[in-house]
Amino acid sequence: MRLFGVFGSTKSERELSAEIESHLQLHIDDNIRAGMTPAEARRRAVIALGGVEGTKEAYRDRRGLPAFESLVRDVRYGVRTLKKSPGFAMAGIVILGLGIGVNTAIFTVVNAVVLRPLPFPDADRIVRLWHTPPQSTFAGMDVFALSAANFLDWQAQSDAFEKMAIYRGGRWTLTGQGEPEAVVVYSGSADLLPILGVQPILGRGFMTSEDREGGPRTAVLAEGFWRTRFGGDPTVIGRTITLDRRPYVVVGIVPTPPALMDNVQVFASLSWTAEQRAVRANHNARGIAKLKPGVTIERANADLAAISKRLEEQYPAENKDWGALVRPLQADMIVDARSPLMVLLGAVALVLLIACANLANLMLVRTHGRAKEIAVRGALGASRLRVVQQLLAEGVVLGIGGGLVGFAAAYFGVDVLKAAFGDALPRANEVIVDAPVLWFTAAIAVVAGLVASFAPAWQLTGRDANDALKIGPGRGNSAGGEGRIRNVLVVSEVALALMLLVGAGLLMRSLTSLRGVNPGFDPGNVLTGVIDLPSAKYTTPESRNQFFDRVVEALRALPDVASAARVDSVPMQGGSIQYVQVEGQPVLQDSELPAVQVRLPSPGYFETAKIALVKGRDFTDADGFGRPRVVIISERTAQKFFAGQDPIGRHVTLKMMTPDPAEIVGVVRDVKMEGLDAAAGDSEAAVYAPAAQFALGGSTFVVRTAGDPERLTRSVIAAVRSVDAEQPILMMRSLEAIVEQSLGQRPLAMMLLAAFASLALVLATVGIYSVLAYTVRQRVREIGIRMALGAPARGLLGMIVIEGLKPTVIGVGLGLVLAAALVRVMATLLFGVSQYDPGTFSVVVLLMLAVGVIATLVPAYRATRVDPIVTLRSE
Repeated sequence: MRLFGVFGSTKSERELSAEIESHLQLHIDDNIRAGMTPAEARRRAVIALGGVEGTKEAYRDRRGLPAFESLVRDVRYGVRTLKKSPGFAMAGIVILGLGIGVNTAIFTVVNAVVLRPLPFPDADRIVRLWHTPPQSTFAGMDVFALSAANFLDWQAQSDAFEKMAIYRGGRWTLTGQGEPEAVVVYSGSADLLPILGVQPILGRGFMTSEDREGGPRTAVLAEGFWRTRFGGDPTVIGRTITLDRRPYVVVGIVPTPPALMDNVQVFASLSWTAEQRAVRANHNARGIAKLKPGVTIERANADLAAISKRLEEQYPAENKDWGALVRPLQADMIVDARSPLMVLLGAVALVLLIACANLANLMLVRTHGRAKEIAVRGALGASRLRVVQQLLAEGVVLGIGGGLVGFAAAYFGVDVLKAAFGDALPRANEVIVDAPVLWFTAAIAVVAGLVASFAPAWQLTGRDANDALKIGPGRGNSAGGEGRIRNVLVVSEVALALMLLVGAGLLMRSLTSLRGVNPGFDPGNVLTGVIDLPSAKYTTPESRNQFFDRVVEALRALPDVASAARVDSVPMQGGSIQYVQVEGQPVLQDSELPAVQVRLPSPGYFETAKIALVKGRDFTDADGFGRPRVVIISERTAQKFFAGQDPIGRHVTLKMMTPDPAEIVGVVRDVKMEGLDAAAGDSEAAVYAPAAQFALGGSTFVVRTAGDPERLTRSVIAAVRSVDAEQPILMMRSLEAIVEQSLGQRPLAMMLLAAFASLALVLATVGIYSVLAYTVRQRVREIGIRMALGAPARGLLGMIVIEGLKPTVIGVGLGLVLAAALVRVMATLLFGVSQYDPGTFSVVVLLMLAVGVIATLVPAYRATRVDPIVTLRSE
């Protein structure tokens, strides 16, 4: 009933006013009959009644919810007050809207990627399985792919998991269904889909018997691919499709699994041979599992560690120092994205704080003009808390307005963020503006309004009423408490803006350093594309070599092509890391041998990529299949294994590929294989072997052109199709794009942080200017008197600028301390620059001081144009 009284208050208010007026009139009539004048009679009646408004308030407290009613009235009053100052209201809403908008946009991404649980049943029990490699061989690598035999032993011996699965992903060629198409296929064991909780829409999933060779090869189509490629035809169940020239029977249709495999088109049965199941030294698969109820990550890790120790004792040649790691799937998916996102979230929080400080300064100026109004209300009995509540309500109204603006900006800005992050953002398809984002926006809008309005409200209501009533033109008391609050706000804005500028500056320096790294090759004007030959069609080494040779010849014959070649994997696109046995060194077990990058190029690759040949010769067509093994090594490999010796003519053995030693015939410059930010050293130790001698079915062509490589895309496709009309080409892009992609999220983080820092700088500039401009207006009488007494304009200008710069200088000092703490968080994002880089800090400090000087010059100059006679007359 009390709540009903709140919402049904309009009629009740009329009835209450009428009833009180009738009681009041009775008292007035009695007083008039007693001989009083009408005015005196009414005054005595009001006193006897205890005040009209006071009586109404007492009744309202008994009738409804007083706190809620008071809040509603304050909000309504705040809206009416702000309507009278549309310029101020618009400025406040825009300032908060900017801060809230960037916070909402970044939170939308963080919520989807970091905070929201994975969309799988029992997602907290789903984990990723990794090997941990021996650091003596793979220094700096925390995790490594799985080998088949080790995984099967884990699966057989562990009791920590409800289900375990192993899988590989890649692009296979779909033929016999119209145009040949390269489709994304995940080949996995039978428990892969059940672990993810994926249930078939039609048909069934995989059976355990299909993990081994001998049973039928089966396929399960993802729903999206089924609808686009097969038109959603349910009769596809039981039909045979051809993947990489092998027949697969379609047994089911499943929803596309979100998050983890959102690009998958086909799931294929594992169908491993006995030889494939026995491989331990080749690590090229991924593992996933579901913990049993009640089993912790720590127990699962201990369980696999114990099994790995036993496997090391049983198979020391392959498993020495190889361990295991169990990591929650969600944490594993965001391991690279978490740090940049947290930095950006912290940056936008600072922007919002600066926006709140800016609005607080504007509200201080505005509330100063309302000092007499507030003093009168206090004199009439309004408590300080009641007045503060009303002023806070105005701030909340501004916050809600800013929240609406920010939410609208974020709604459209999220798509821009997703496009900017690209493939580097996990769970990108789940980044949407949803209910939690809406509640987040509402919460920060209200909090921002309260934060921005609290200091002005508290300061204004704490002023002595007599002093407030004496305020006149040019007689402000900004030098007192109000002035101190404004200066504190300016100090805060400058400090926070300096923090963001330092962060953005360090990222800019880092990116510049990265792009200045010599990769060891020239990526300009080079087009690349991947070709994976179906092994069922190209069954012999000769057929595979013949195909690639004909393709390279066709590419070299194209107009505007300077050179062309192939390699199993171009730099910064992954590749093979293998053990190497060096001639003259002790023969060790595989797991104790040093590891090197291994690439398989064709003749002409070094020329096409412009990798300089330092010594010896390049590969030739004579280094073909069945010919004596030869290799070319990098300078780092030569230095590591043949320091002070001539490596030409020496021998190395790539034991995982062949037992035959290979003669070193050349040395080339080092290449950044793993990215521009890879530390110089063993990551650049490489061994190149002729592609033709191993005749693999997958290769990447590299084509150096005379102009823009993208223009030759159609011609390159035609050249490949002229050799095999059914062969698709995958991932065609320029080598420059691959190098840019290797930079990861640094360019985007730098761009966003620079944008936020620029916004913070603008807000800080506005804050400095507004405070000094207001201070000058309040001191106009003082300035007029000084000028009348002969003070020179230059002296006044200097005095005002120096006073205006004091909070800026203090803010710079505080900002340096805070920035020193911030950069420790950013250390993982930096490259080639110290986190305390003196150049960056110096430039930012000078920039902030310059902004402070510029922001103070305008009001200071205006102050010197004051006419002292006009000023004194106004008094």
